[in-house]
Amino acid sequence: MTKIAVLGAGKIGEALLSGLLQGGRSAADLMFTEKHEARARSLTEQYGFEAVTVAGAAEKADVLIVAVKPQDIEPLLTELRPVLRAGTLIVSLCAGLPTSLYERRLPAGTPVVRVMPNTPMVVGEAMSAVSGGSNATPEHLKVVEELLSTVGKVAVVPESQQDAVTALSGSGPAYFFFLVEAMIDAGILLGIPRDLASTLIIQSAVGAATMLNEGSSHPVILREAVTSPAGTTIMAIRELEKHGVRAALLAAIESARDRSVELGRQHED
Repeated sequence: MTKIAVLGAGKIGEALLSGLLQGGRSAADLMFTEKHEARARSLTEQYGFEAVTVAGAAEKADVLIVAVKPQDIEPLLTELRPVLRAGTLIVSLCAGLPTSLYERRLPAGTPVVRVMPNTPMVVGEAMSAVSGGSNATPEHLKVVEELLSTVGKVAVVPESQQDAVTALSGSGPAYFFFLVEAMIDAGILLGIPRDLASTLIIQSAVGAATMLNEGSSHPVILREAVTSPAGTTIMAIRELEKHGVRAALLAAIESARDRSVELGRQHED
């Protein structure tokens, strides 16, 4: 069985390890690195995963999943380079970092797959986009797709689209949380208690998402179905359009894309 090490056991790293365990992987084939001893001990006690050093991960694992913050990548790759075994697959979950960065920092021929997941991974509902670097084969992509399918849906995209994907689905959950927060506040403004407002809005969001996911109708069709002539919904939509909500979303996502590009450029030689 393929041995997998997650380098950086934060929320996303833990979610992936947990998903792999629930998907049938043995805890004996899963390991992680974590700089905080208390957290490492907690994860080992909870799941049975082995806590290892970077050198230990490189020695034992066939797949190394990099889940550190982008600002921590340079020291990690410096530590990894002299101990990396030939043929080890590198899977990057770091936003904005291209496969070419890893290919420059690691031994020649190292296969690298870039992934943009999102936080719903913690409930098994991630949307992950994967792209192969110059040394990654279709078989490498298949391995990564199979790993990530345990925690959500997976799409293969050209790496040239990864910055846009980062802005769209990588950061996407935050936009929905922001919208839900605002709608709950609106309920409070209208005199509805916070707990009830939260229940009303969150269940409405779950129901709407289920309709989008399980049906075949375009969002416009679904919106029009609840928008009666001279009714309450069309009045709300008019105000949203008047205040430029649609344009603000377009601008926000474009800005997130630009930031992803900038993060990648910060690590150029």
